[in-house]
Amino acid sequence: MNILILGNSFDAHASHVKDALRQAGAVVDYLDTRLFPTQIQISWQPNTQAGCFTLPGGRQLNLDDISSVYWRSFSAPYIPSLQQSERQQIAFSDAMSVLRTMLQATPVFWVNSWQAYQFHKEKPLQLNSVRLLGVEIPTTLISNNPEQVIEFCKRQSKTIFKPVYGGTHTQLVTDKHLELERLNLALRLSPVTFQEYIPGTNIRTYVIGDEIYSAEIRSHSLDFREDSQAQLIPVNLPEAIEQQCLAITKALMLEWTAIDWRLKPTGEYVFLEANPSPMFIHFEQQTGFGITQSLVKLLLKTSKN
Repeated sequence: MNILILGNSFDAHASHVKDALRQAGAVVDYLDTRLFPTQIQISWQPNTQAGCFTLPGGRQLNLDDISSVYWRSFSAPYIPSLQQSERQQIAFSDAMSVLRTMLQATPVFWVNSWQAYQFHKEKPLQLNSVRLLGVEIPTTLISNNPEQVIEFCKRQSKTIFKPVYGGTHTQLVTDKHLELERLNLALRLSPVTFQEYIPGTNIRTYVIGDEIYSAEIRSHSLDFREDSQAQLIPVNLPEAIEQQCLAITKALMLEWTAIDWRLKPTGEYVFLEANPSPMFIHFEQQTGFGITQSLVKLLLKTSKN
């Protein structure tokens, strides 16, 4: 059984999953898209869908021989510097087009798929899709209109803000943030996501196929990712929330994910986001959950069976 890992050995999670898959008897290779087209060769025939990857070192993998792919990270192709910028842009566009094609046309079991990753980029749409399932989400405004931002923040007892797509940690809105000159300067650069601050506890839930693992994250930081001392305490979710987890995973076209919740003091669960390629090693070590083995089991399952 041949399995690809989209990523490289420098990523601890990619390396961890590769080792676990090998121990389970799979033949595993990295597909590091940074090495295309300089060190990786790709061939594909649209009329037959026959194709192959030739990896660094000369190993050739026919698409039909690949059973599944674990998407850890996707990097743009590397094109050496050319004197003519137009030629370099054409070369980059051609290489990217081939990669995008292969990531969608390769008839294997993806964990997770190109479509799921593209949907993840549209986080406002993701929030709305989850809301349509009947799941509670925070009161949210995505905007670069200063007047509407100020009005929204006035209606909340506390407001947090974060990038629309991601990249930095969540912060509380202060009066300084809402100073008109400062706000104008910031919002001319990009829109921002503003949300009501929800008091309560952080819960992270991993969904792997039909398996669910959850833990409370006890932290004094607004964004627990900044807190290396955060405590992870295994918890059992109510049955209704577990069903919501499975529904969210399906709606967002995911095979596995980490869902972040905020549990209110009143007992209500509020959806924050779902990550299509979450880190999990520390979480697994702290909780004892068998995330690695569940992920291996999922990757050994193929769409051809």
